[in-house]
Amino acid sequence: MHIPDMMIQGAVCPVTAGFAAIGLAGTAYAAWKSQTKPAAASFAAVSALIFAGQMLNFPIQPGTSGHILGATLAVALLGSGFGILAMALVVTAQCFVFGDGGISVLGANLLNMALIAALPAVAVRELILKPDFSAARRTVAYCLAAWISIIAAAFACSVEMAAAGAVPLQKILPPMLSVHAWIGLGEAAVTFAACALLMPHIVSVPNRRMWLAPLAAAVVMTLLLSPFASGSPDGLNWVAESLGILKTSAPLFVSPFADYTVPVVTSEAVSTALAGFIGAVMVFAAGCGVGKIWSKA
Repeated sequence: MHIPDMMIQGAVCPVTAGFAAIGLAGTAYAAWKSQTKPAAASFAAVSALIFAGQMLNFPIQPGTSGHILGATLAVALLGSGFGILAMALVVTAQCFVFGDGGISVLGANLLNMALIAALPAVAVRELILKPDFSAARRTVAYCLAAWISIIAAAFACSVEMAAAGAVPLQKILPPMLSVHAWIGLGEAAVTFAACALLMPHIVSVPNRRMWLAPLAAAVVMTLLLSPFASGSPDGLNWVAESLGILKTSAPLFVSPFADYTVPVVTSEAVSTALAGFIGAVMVFAAGCGVGKIWSKA
């Protein structure tokens, strides 16, 4: 659901950037003041896991694919504030290092994928879940939040494109919600599996070693699974192409690993796997640095 450059233009770009900056600044302040902070390595490993997960596009219908967002999973594993910040780290790295999402619309992508997409999980975590809830009930609640997060982000994206004058809302909203409803099912399934596998480590391993499992999963996904991801357009690009609003232009910034490839590697599969691995390592390293800053608070 990464909006590329030129898909939305005009005042929508600075407005969404402003909302994203305010939301992330407030989130960072709340995380800084929080009494319960994840270990720096845990924050970094979950961020790397989300990055890797977003590389694995899966087919949802002929000619269309989808990938997880991961906002709900990030909140479930790291808490509300740190989950949002992990998403912001991933989206920013994707933009500048891999050319996934335009620089001019980075604010919109951060608003949609890091903030709005996380709201259902934040509501579940802060307002619905009770201390006596079983692990099964927690997982079901997060699965529902995961599906809603995809629909919420798709709705926000549609509103932004309509506000920018790219296409009328009544024309883009039905296909966006329709295709992303199916992607949301994949998001819910991945959230269910990840929570079932990783949540016990968070509860039973208070010595901060929970980072090993998500980091190992990120390495496996980037090196072994990413070359087999679907090459079909994702939901947003498929809708934009079908409506004739998908525009291509020279990038505002040449990313070093554009389209998740390593330029000097000729094999497409090896190039994708290596780029993904490099990205996961970069996100993990950046997450460790950011997490250590907050851990000193």
